[in-house]
Amino acid sequence: MTLTEQTTERPGVRSVRRLTRPDPASRGRGGQRFLLVGLVLASAYSLFPVWWLIVAATKDRTALYQSNGLWFSGWHLWDNLHQVFTYQDGIFLRWTANSFLYAGVGSLGGTLIALATGYGLARFDFPGRNAIFACVVGSFLIPIALLTLPLYLLFSAIGMVDTPWAMLIPCLINPFSVYLAKVYTEATIPYELLEAARIDGAGELRIFFSIVLRMMTTGGATVFLLAFVNTWNAFFLPLTVLRGKENWTLNLGLYNWTGTRLESGIDLTGLVLTGALLSIVPMAIMMVAMRRYWRTGVTLGALK
Repeated sequence: MTLTEQTTERPGVRSVRRLTRPDPASRGRGGQRFLLVGLVLASAYSLFPVWWLIVAATKDRTALYQSNGLWFSGWHLWDNLHQVFTYQDGIFLRWTANSFLYAGVGSLGGTLIALATGYGLARFDFPGRNAIFACVVGSFLIPIALLTLPLYLLFSAIGMVDTPWAMLIPCLINPFSVYLAKVYTEATIPYELLEAARIDGAGELRIFFSIVLRMMTTGGATVFLLAFVNTWNAFFLPLTVLRGKENWTLNLGLYNWTGTRLESGIDLTGLVLTGALLSIVPMAIMMVAMRRYWRTGVTLGALK
């Protein structure tokens, strides 16, 4: 801690020097300003693409190329939305339903499997537990793109290519979700509570569904949200295992619209930008919906 000198002078009295400590509040305010500036810059960096996308979705084709990209030029949002929902007999709505199916059902099933696996690794002692956990952690080193071709060959051999199962089955297994579930179980589920439930005569399935899942609401919400976003934004896997347009996801469909200009000369940039804006709305809604689960988990931990 830095000390500063203060000199006191009085008439007829020799000057006295004394050391004083700096005001901690002033130092705290300086750190808060620096943190606030950093947060503002990070927020601007994150929101800048979203702002550009909102502005671009309100323009027609001429204004999209000739006007300022960061400000509005006319208001054609409703026309763009109508074109998105009606182009190719409303195929955009089908892609949206497919994305909800893959991301929603796959992430929900994957979250349940991850929580059960993480709970088993954290609170049960069995031979090979450390080896299994080492394999789970080691699987982080394998890029997901490297698994796409083996998955395609496997699904092709059993006749699941171009079916919803080719997207749903890979979503059920996520090593990182298992790791998060194990860590959260170790932090929130005490051994004493499990032993008390067993003494009362509760079976393992009842303990898991009645006690463990309720106490892991915050961790489960985090695992589900991460899996949902990851599946919603997936591109390489659906590009490989899905062929027909009826089974495509939003990302794959918008990518196809982007390439239409090169193939047929039809400029669908406005539709692609409007569709991209619509594709981020479900994730924003999901984030807001999951917020109450995080707040409940934090309050529960504080009460403990």
